[in-house]
Amino acid sequence: MTASISTIPATIESLDHEGRGVAHVDGKVVFIEGALPRERVRYVPSRRKASFDVGHLHDIVRESTDRVAPGCKFFGLCGGCAMQHASLPLQIAAKQRVLEDNLARIGKVVPEQILPPIAGSAWGYRQRARLSVHYVMKKGGVLVGFREKKSSYVADMTSCEVLPPKVGYLITPLREMLTSLSCRERIPQIEVAIGESVTVLVLRVLEPLPAADQDKLRVFADTHAIQWWQQPKGPETAEPWYPLDSPELTYRLPDFALELKFRPTEFTQVNQGVNRLMVARAMHLLDPQPGETIADLFCGMGNFSLAIASRGANVIGMEGSAALAGRAQENASRNNLSFRCRFISADLYTDPAGAMQRLPRVTGMLIDPPRDGAIEVCKLIDETAVERIVYVSCNPATLARDAAVLVETKGYRLRAAGVVNMFPHTAHVESIAVFGQ
Repeated sequence: MTASISTIPATIESLDHEGRGVAHVDGKVVFIEGALPRERVRYVPSRRKASFDVGHLHDIVRESTDRVAPGCKFFGLCGGCAMQHASLPLQIAAKQRVLEDNLARIGKVVPEQILPPIAGSAWGYRQRARLSVHYVMKKGGVLVGFREKKSSYVADMTSCEVLPPKVGYLITPLREMLTSLSCRERIPQIEVAIGESVTVLVLRVLEPLPAADQDKLRVFADTHAIQWWQQPKGPETAEPWYPLDSPELTYRLPDFALELKFRPTEFTQVNQGVNRLMVARAMHLLDPQPGETIADLFCGMGNFSLAIASRGANVIGMEGSAALAGRAQENASRNNLSFRCRFISADLYTDPAGAMQRLPRVTGMLIDPPRDGAIEVCKLIDETAVERIVYVSCNPATLARDAAVLVETKGYRLRAAGVVNMFPHTAHVESIAVFGQ
């Protein structure tokens, strides 16, 4: 006989920062993956802690009106998305709540204004991706895709709906072609980078390719109109392989008449549609004026710097990677903005004081740090000179922590904050905030 499953009823109140349903049962918090706010569900406990429990969704007794059919048949297996079962308005509202909760709980600050969310297309948006590659004999060949949910295994998938169709539906022919290679067991990943005029696939291959394998890769490139790059070691070793006459890899910011060049292994935003909206929002909040000098910290290849310069302000960009700082200077030249831009290679983490001392007096500042945030930089800001700060964040917890420094220590006001839905169907929260005197 099969033992009956013991389930527990719960009413879902909200979503947490991982997109899980949150309920209280007998006074204890329970996180239930796959459940949505206002749903009545039954769950099976999977992990019990002193302060919270985690449960598996067993069935839904009363369904939310925000529950939708997932747009990808591999949702639930693939770990790339966590929230396809939730309507897009609910996803955005949940991220806004995560941002506000972090600001209040960690930073002890409340924005004077909540900005309208920045959002774009929910499908086919991901123009950058790293696809895992693994040969599995039991599966009949090579698997190509994202990792399975909460697993190191590559998901057995044949398409992807968050990649643009021209790449999402390449997964099946990629699997077939890679399976036919003699080196199929020695290729761990493929990096995808989609530009304005070219789609690049970077083949991470650790040894020279046999001639027969090279022929198959060339045929694939010609058939599917892509360009292969090869990467034998670290990201800096990636080089174009075939065809060599492909257009340069670039993206555009049409509102500012800008086109930026990048390498496929260099950091760019994965969602260029939302990036355009985000840059426009940042410029509105920062309001750079002709003749002003603005600092762009963690400037990368100039995504915000060149937009600032296009408004007539002088820009000092600072970036820890010398290669990216060089790329930013190259992009300033190709857009005829070198006379307003200067880029400095300086590590704002290992020597923030030394880096900040290299900045001239600035009236405005844009900060776009990695997930670790910019707390040491915030402590060093000269609040008597810097009138306004726009902070672009990929981690609401570190934004909240840094906001506390700017508000409590430096005397700024958190004028406004809002979410940027850079990664639809995931629980990842990007945001933008503006601080003023």
